[in-house]
Amino acid sequence: MNGNLLIVHGGGPTAVINSSLYGSIMEAKNHEQIGRIYGALGGTAGVLSEKFVDFSRVSQSEIELLKQTPASSIGTSRTPLEIDDYENMIAVMEKHNIRYVLFNGGNGTMDACGKFYRAAMEKDIFVVGIPKTVDNDIAITDHCPGFGSAARFIAQATAEISQDVRSMPIHVCIIEAMGRNAGWITAAAALAKKDEFSGPHKIYLPEIAFDEERFLEEVFMLYKKHSCAVIVASEGLKKADGSPIVDPIMKIGRSVYFGDVGAHLAEVVVKRLGIKARSEKPGILGRASILYQSPVDRDEAILVGAAACKAAVLEKSGIMIGLERISTSPYSSKLIEIPIEEVILNERTMPKEFFADNDLGVSDKFIEWCRPLIGGELPEFAWFNK
Repeated sequence: MNGNLLIVHGGGPTAVINSSLYGSIMEAKNHEQIGRIYGALGGTAGVLSEKFVDFSRVSQSEIELLKQTPASSIGTSRTPLEIDDYENMIAVMEKHNIRYVLFNGGNGTMDACGKFYRAAMEKDIFVVGIPKTVDNDIAITDHCPGFGSAARFIAQATAEISQDVRSMPIHVCIIEAMGRNAGWITAAAALAKKDEFSGPHKIYLPEIAFDEERFLEEVFMLYKKHSCAVIVASEGLKKADGSPIVDPIMKIGRSVYFGDVGAHLAEVVVKRLGIKARSEKPGILGRASILYQSPVDRDEAILVGAAACKAAVLEKSGIMIGLERISTSPYSSKLIEIPIEEVILNERTMPKEFFADNDLGVSDKFIEWCRPLIGGELPEFAWFNK
């Protein structure tokens, strides 16, 4: 069936969301059934306001830049959608002869993808999802495009901060990692650890109830042993009753704006232990950094974007393209098609086998699973003060 293609981005950007966009565009050019290749400017809000970029008229040299461009080149949003909005989007598709629609995003976007698919089932519109999230919390798929690069960033940042703290061991440093309910990014900091003395010395995940007294005891023992400590803590740490350790500043829909967990923990260390402490919060710098983009992440993002386009052209609908791991060493994966109904808002947290009741808090099994996704080993550092 002939028609135009529309690509829609949703949710927080990543270092490789534009790589998936690139994959979809390049695949679309191989199919004569596709006329125009549109990108919605500003996510679903751009669809409703009919603001599109026509990639059919963009030079190939500029399209190639997508692979090395951070965040979303066409913009994204977390625009809340009502039932009428899906009907209005269908009207926009029909007006612009759009028959193939790709939603690229996280859990919220896959929810919108599923709802749009259901609304458009009686129409000649084919809807496919492309997973994207640094949080790595989309169900079924082994991992999500965007996570590998965020994991590489937090691991490298932790390694460099640890080297700094180790050089002048006088304080505790708390690194706050992104991840509301799932500790994937936080856990990835474990890849920085090279030996008993290098950081991180302890990792605190949101899946495990946070105990302030135990935290203080562990920090004190680490400081006593090393004269310093590097701690990585999730922004979503919760108490045993499920409440956050720092009250959220604001909540809009699914988006929670947390208080500053790193600063709070550093303050607790200073006040309760009398030890100098400071916090570091890479925040959004870590979710879309091209400097630390993982080549594995980029290449898989391109493949997923291309596969989504191809599936839509084959008139498949109501699916999300996922990744299934074939082997960890050597690393290989394959693309799979997942019914969107199995994905919608089914948040995937870290499994128990990735936790460890040890000094670090993360198991060797997780480190083995995560290591190939960052696209190569971290740089080695010289260290003589042993």
